[in-house]
Amino acid sequence: MMPLVPDNTNNRSVASILLRESGVIAYPTDTVYGLGAVVFNRSAVSTVFIIKGRKRDQALPVLVASETQLREVAADVSDEAMALAKKFWPGALTLVMKRHPELPLNVTGGGDTVAVRLPDHPCPQSLISACGAPITGTSANKHGGVNPTSAAEVQRQLGSRLSLVLDGGPSPLGEPSTIIDVTTSVPRVLRQGSISIEELRTVCSIAEPASGPFVSGAERM
Repeated sequence: MMPLVPDNTNNRSVASILLRESGVIAYPTDTVYGLGAVVFNRSAVSTVFIIKGRKRDQALPVLVASETQLREVAADVSDEAMALAKKFWPGALTLVMKRHPELPLNVTGGGDTVAVRLPDHPCPQSLISACGAPITGTSANKHGGVNPTSAAEVQRQLGSRLSLVLDGGPSPLGEPSTIIDVTTSVPRVLRQGSISIEELRTVCSIAEPASGPFVSGAERM
């Protein structure tokens, strides 16, 4: 089975080295366990798709460690997007924005948008800071599988395919983030999650939730 180790400072250092060396790891977040690869490493990102059994045209969400890092992966960041980020980040809010030209297309499934979040958990924040780059934030499970709210569940679903799993105990929220499309003139809810529409509307106008399946691949995280 894959190495499963406690989430602590030393093991985060090991995990960040593995990430810089094109590894793929699993880590705890404030929502569910995530599957991490450095987003600018095309080979590592491809491995994420293989591990998950995910179609290549389905985008992967991206995690950042600060609001300023947002502009490394997203372009045309609107005033509404920044206002929402300042209010709810770090936290369970995912923003869908225009992709930065330098963000590899395999991260976005060939699309022109990217889903970005700043998690309210020290582990991914530490990993991203140590790597000096955002990481993928897709859920650490087989595509369509059960939400991974523990390291044991990650191990059960993904077997020995990962470089490392950081065990941070049960996920505190255990439910996915709220997803907002901020590429439109009025931001629109693509998926209702931990943050309610009423809370979002304290910051700016929010359109009613979109009907049908959401896009941009912000799966579960």
